[in-house]
Amino acid sequence: MSRRCVVTKKAVMSGNNVSHANNRTRRKFLPNITDTRVYSESLEKFFKIKVTAAGLRTLEHKGGFDAWLMDTAPTKLENNALRKIRTQVLAKKEAAAA
Repeated sequence: MSRRCVVTKKAVMSGNNVSHANNRTRRKFLPNITDTRVYSESLEKFFKIKVTAAGLRTLEHKGGFDAWLMDTAPTKLENNALRKIRTQVLAKKEAAAA
């Protein structure tokens, strides 16, 4: 299971716990990732993505899932599934405009 946000690209980081006596033990910093269903207004469909809380705020700030997809370059999208969704949304918007 990937521990990486598809919107913000936040992933697992490693570091140290540091005690009062300055003893160091290795630890992992995990991102706040949840499996979230996001709605595509143009495709009228839900999609399940792994996103952090900051990623959800980013989606809202951009104006929704469709607007975020259109604003993001295809090369910046995490996986091929998101690229396919982006092309479907783009085709739907072009068909509606024509």
